[in-house]
Amino acid sequence: MKKIIIATKNKGKAKDFEALFGPLGYDVLTLHDVADDMDVEETGTTFEENALIKATALSERLQTMVIADDSGLEIDALDGRPGIYSARYAGEAKSDEANIDKVLEELVNVEELNRTARFVCAIAIASPNLESVTVRGTCEGIIAKERKGTNGFGYDPIFYVPSENKMMAELSAEEKGAISHRGNAIKKLSEHIAKLF
Repeated sequence: MKKIIIATKNKGKAKDFEALFGPLGYDVLTLHDVADDMDVEETGTTFEENALIKATALSERLQTMVIADDSGLEIDALDGRPGIYSARYAGEAKSDEANIDKVLEELVNVEELNRTARFVCAIAIASPNLESVTVRGTCEGIIAKERKGTNGFGYDPIFYVPSENKMMAELSAEEKGAISHRGNAIKKLSEHIAKLF
């Protein structure tokens, strides 16, 4: 089976990639499998820059092809915040619940009409002797006033997807993969993968 290394320790993200790469015949490995001690400081100012920093650093270290992503939530009423700081929005401890609480607090007086947002995912592929590639996928939605659903992770319980008439956290892994920012970015990535492998 062909192996692909995903530069993440996040089990939720790994599952998203497995759901998308498994059917293509790839065995998805994470940092837990290959380089548990590898932490790359994300110093970029965009999702694309951060994804590329991670993919390049790991690819150089492991001397193999690595896929890294950087993703987050952009809320229009908050001028695009939390953006690249989505995972640690409420502090360095990385708590999904605290992040959601902070967003709901900041939007407490914002009407539904103005609670538009999108999930953004930038994916980078880096490999020794190959030019790096980045792609971006998005998923448009609205920030709800309260949590609903138990699937997914991160901000999924407050992200309403109008096209599905459900919260992201109410979608199955397959449904989410079909419409999510990561799913959309991976679709764009698949055309590059055909060329790369």
